[in-house]
Amino acid sequence: MKVYFASDHAGFEAKNKLVEYVRDQLKFAVEDCGALANDPQDDYPAIIAVAAKKLSDDVAEGKDSRAIVAGASGQGEAIVANRFKGVRCALYYGDPGIEQVDASGKHLDILMSTREHNNANALSLGLRFLTLNQAKEAVTRWLSAPFPGEARHARRVTQIDQIS
Repeated sequence: MKVYFASDHAGFEAKNKLVEYVRDQLKFAVEDCGALANDPQDDYPAIIAVAAKKLSDDVAEGKDSRAIVAGASGQGEAIVANRFKGVRCALYYGDPGIEQVDASGKHLDILMSTREHNNANALSLGLRFLTLNQAKEAVTRWLSAPFPGEARHARRVTQIDQIS
C-alpha cells in the first residue's frame, strides 16, 4: 500500500517526521506531496489537493492507497481532500489512547470507526491538538485497520461514492 502525505506550514515538521516513521518503521511506500519547504505564507488547498488527486486517481484505478493530510486543525485539509472523487477523508485530533463514550453510553473508538464504518482512505490530522507521539499512534492504528465490509457499512460507503 502507498501512503500520500501533504501538509501546509502548520504541519510541516510533524508531517516530515510522520513520512519517515511510516516509511522506515511501518514499511509502507510513501510519497511526500508537499509542502516541501516550511513557508509560513503557503496556503493548504493547493498542497492538499496534490495528495488528494493522487489518491483519487489510485481509487479510480483500483489501487490500494491512502493519504494522510495535516494542518493546524485539520478541518480545511479534510474539506479539500473530500472534494476529490473516491476520497473519503476523516478528521482526527483526539488522543488515540482515550476511549470515547457516545451520548447513549456506547464505547467507541472514533479513530478506528473511520475505517470500520466509513472505509476512510484519507486521514486529516489536526496537529495543533496532537503530540507527535499521539499522531504516530493514530497513524499506526489507522493504517493497520481493515475495512471489514459489514453489509450496512459497505452499502453506505457505496452510496457515498455515488454522490461524487
